[in-house]
Amino acid sequence: MTNFEGRVVLRSRATAPPEGVRSDLEMLSALADRLGRGRFFAQPDAASVFDELRRASAGGLADYAGITYERITAEHGVFWPCPAEDHPGTPRLFVDGFPTVDGRARFTAVNYRAAAEEPSDGYPLYLTTGRVAEHYQSGTQTRRVRSLETARPGAFVEIHPDLAATFGIADGDEVSVTTARGSAQVCARLSPDIRSDTLFIPFHWGGIARANLLTSSALDPKSKMPEFKVCSARLEKLASQI
Repeated sequence: MTNFEGRVVLRSRATAPPEGVRSDLEMLSALADRLGRGRFFAQPDAASVFDELRRASAGGLADYAGITYERITAEHGVFWPCPAEDHPGTPRLFVDGFPTVDGRARFTAVNYRAAAEEPSDGYPLYLTTGRVAEHYQSGTQTRRVRSLETARPGAFVEIHPDLAATFGIADGDEVSVTTARGSAQVCARLSPDIRSDTLFIPFHWGGIARANLLTSSALDPKSKMPEFKVCSARLEKLASQI
């Protein structure tokens, strides 16, 4: 894998998989077989696949040609890009210039633009979604780890105590968070660390607690990235809690 500092490292498996459990490569190969393209995915091991990446990237900006498993092991990782086996790697990008005509970087001023969906009378609060430390992505892996599941067993909405007080919500109450697209039912978690006009829901859980039922589909006009991190919402204490 290539980490955030650009160092290519090896991630070795901790133990042999149980009988019947296939590796990623085996699953990709089986899928390719069903699609009639198995001959292109008949690599015997991860090292062979990495060698294919080295050949495919040679001469390009993302050049892995000079990185081998042996070098990674001997040097505790090799910095990318690395175009030849006698190349030292690139611990710092763009030391001598940028990939532009004159070699100089390009900076573009960005003007502030409000979110596509701001609080309104019907949805007076901001909603943001994100992660918690105990779980990863959809949680399908981390919720199988007992200690992580015990530490963070279910979905919640983080609410400032002052905001919670206006709704008569106590820590642990079941509440609903609603946007123009749908509603989610989660447990209230009071915290002074969040703004009093903002709600936070992690996206690791599904079902009625699914945060992705709520998020906006607006796109950034330049990057086309979806605006998942902000939309307008309303908060309600569930009737059974009143």
